[in-house]
Amino acid sequence: MTTLKPSKGLLLVAEPSIIGDVSFNRSVVLLAEHNHEGSVGFILNKPLEYTLKDFIPEVSSELPVYNGGPVEQDNLYFIHRIPALIPNSIEISNGIYWGGDFNSVMDLLLQEKIDDSQIRFFLGYSGWESTQLEQELQLNSWVVAANEYKNEIIGKPYANFWKEKMIEFGGDYLIWSNSPENPTYN
Repeated sequence: MTTLKPSKGLLLVAEPSIIGDVSFNRSVVLLAEHNHEGSVGFILNKPLEYTLKDFIPEVSSELPVYNGGPVEQDNLYFIHRIPALIPNSIEISNGIYWGGDFNSVMDLLLQEKIDDSQIRFFLGYSGWESTQLEQELQLNSWVVAANEYKNEIIGKPYANFWKEKMIEFGGDYLIWSNSPENPTYN
């Protein structure tokens, strides 16, 4: 397996050794930013038991809301692949965009012109200070992986995402692909 350096647009896949960490156990994180000041990402495979209408009563949207990470969990964030419809978006990479004009998002939601293949909402984000992510990589907490899904990752089903990555990595990771989430249940 090729060892990649963290970069925006790449994935962080939690090593099986991250057991007991509520936020990151079996998580797949999309890096939205990575530079000398730190890193920001969103956990792609941890849906919450809420939909968008639980947070924005003006809309009737049943779009799921995901746990983006342990930082600022009182804020709603979003990534999308429709920058022509959402001005002021910031491209992460591969046609994936972060944020933008929320009034435009509201209009799209009210007109029901947006779906879960185009946008994903998160409560909070994952953040690392300047050298923190590099330290966690040295401790083998993460595997950096390419995002071969490009912007279609936004609509990717989450249920088996981590397991699929373990199978893809092969070798010793194959054992973990079929293990229970809590190994003490084995």
